[in-house]
Amino acid sequence: MNGILQVKEPKDLALCRDRLCRVLQEMRSVGVAYSGGVDSALVMWMAHDLLKEAAIAMTSISPTFPVSQLEEAKALAARRGIRHLFVESDELTIPGYVENGPGRCYLCKHDLYTKMGHLIRREGIAWIADGTHLDDLGDVRPGLTAARQLGVRSPLVEAGMNKADVRALSRQLGLSTWDKPASACLSSRFPRGTRITHERLRQVEAAEAVLQQAGFRQFRVRYHDAIARIELAQDEFHQVLDVQCRQTLMAQIQACGFTWVTLDLAGYGAGSPQSL
Repeated sequence: MNGILQVKEPKDLALCRDRLCRVLQEMRSVGVAYSGGVDSALVMWMAHDLLKEAAIAMTSISPTFPVSQLEEAKALAARRGIRHLFVESDELTIPGYVENGPGRCYLCKHDLYTKMGHLIRREGIAWIADGTHLDDLGDVRPGLTAARQLGVRSPLVEAGMNKADVRALSRQLGLSTWDKPASACLSSRFPRGTRITHERLRQVEAAEAVLQQAGFRQFRVRYHDAIARIELAQDEFHQVLDVQCRQTLMAQIQACGFTWVTLDLAGYGAGSPQSL
């Protein structure tokens, strides 16, 4: 498959869309917490289609959000003519965040949604919406606790949609994000208890940019001090069997500040242990 997703269209896709439309229309106005990923992009697209100027996109600019993803998010919103506002944040200034304990995601999302709450009130917007879907509810996601505490709504959950539904509806609507690989903040690359710093975040971001420029689609660079542990989708393993590709990747990732570069034979896995 070479990293290309194969999505089977759900039989009730029209019903999913109708339910999502009803949820968003009931909101009347909404600010979508928008990262440019497949889930929040669908919510943003549908909200703008239904609510026009009463729907805005909100994106965090922070050291944990890769610059490449930020630019992609900006470009997609601009193509749709959606009003796109930004929240400046630096999670590393939040007490307890850099220690990377079990509550890291909670601290981040509580800070972010609090700032977004101030923003929507200034704009006269009623709700914040995120891109959480049904499959997310089975994962360990402390950030969801913060979202619920602060009144953030999840239209995809309310519409009964899972990840397959999101991708299939996105494809039907012609969104370029329909097969976009899963993404997560850069802090998820660090094992629990490993201190997070600006320098280390930039180191991981630079190493992942190497993989992206080499044509890999689904990957992570996990930080282990002097070691960069690379996770690739298993159907992309064959690319690193080429000696020239492997040597080039090793040299470029070492140039990012790592001494050793390793390939995780288990392959890419969302929610790698101790990464949340």
